[in-house]
Amino acid sequence: MNFEHKPVLLNEVIAGLEIKPGGVYVDCTVGGGGHSFEIAKRMANGHLYAFDRDQEAIVASKERLKEFDNVTFIHDNYKNAKEDLDNLGVAGVDGVLIDLGVSSPQLDHGERGFSFLHEGRLDMRMDRRQKLSAYEVVNTYPREKLVEILYKYGEESNAKNIVQKIMEAREKSPIETTTELKNIVESAFPKKVIYGKGGVSKQTFQAIRIEVNGELDGLEQALSDLAGKLSSGGRMAVISFHSLEDRIVKNLFKNLSTDCICPPKTPVCICGHKASVKLINKKPITASKEELEFNPRSSSAKLRIIEKL
Repeated sequence: MNFEHKPVLLNEVIAGLEIKPGGVYVDCTVGGGGHSFEIAKRMANGHLYAFDRDQEAIVASKERLKEFDNVTFIHDNYKNAKEDLDNLGVAGVDGVLIDLGVSSPQLDHGERGFSFLHEGRLDMRMDRRQKLSAYEVVNTYPREKLVEILYKYGEESNAKNIVQKIMEAREKSPIETTTELKNIVESAFPKKVIYGKGGVSKQTFQAIRIEVNGELDGLEQALSDLAGKLSSGGRMAVISFHSLEDRIVKNLFKNLSTDCICPPKTPVCICGHKASVKLINKKPITASKEELEFNPRSSSAKLRIIEKL
């Protein structure tokens, strides 16, 4: 499979990381290697640690970055990055990048089973070593669990009707493909909504994908752990693509950059909390008009950056 992916907010990320030629950097979601390539070429005697849970991404990024001898590739979930770096003897790092988005190859290749736009068996696993796939979620989860997932992860107001249609369909036979699921979801909406709104399946597919890959599980802890690995002056850049992720990133960064986190009505600080980072941008950085023209998938991207004090 060809693993080509346009790196989102590339110029903004590179500028925000303020790359040092001799620094140590971590790309937690290397994907096709677009961001990593630009980081690596700005380093002389530094080192880059490139993580991805998708084996195909590791293979593709190794090929993309083959001219560099200062890159270590690690096939693992970035949520284990602190432990992996500790085991490698990496004490502190100068920069961390986390791109929380789904890569274009995962979405565009039907056999990965991510997208309602492409026919394929329901899968959605970023790491194909894991057992849980979209097929199991759609065909075995109880009604209440499915409704909860669609409300929570998809922010889908029509969740109950969609799940009712799923339950009716799977009683007859298992729901096998992305197209089957798309058609079932659309059947829960009036025709005028489908044609007027477009991709009414988007939120359902997003919710199931988040559940399959545990995308929000342990996210805050992973961000906190990696922020703790930053050396003084080191920077962390995080790109999120939906409100649930961005809320977690925003709230954690606010917490880490604030001295007192006592409840607002506490007369005297009793928490003793001290800021460990500063916010580089209080409002998220979004894609320029130029980028939106050649990469429409950057439209929902939000970049937040912190610097270790």
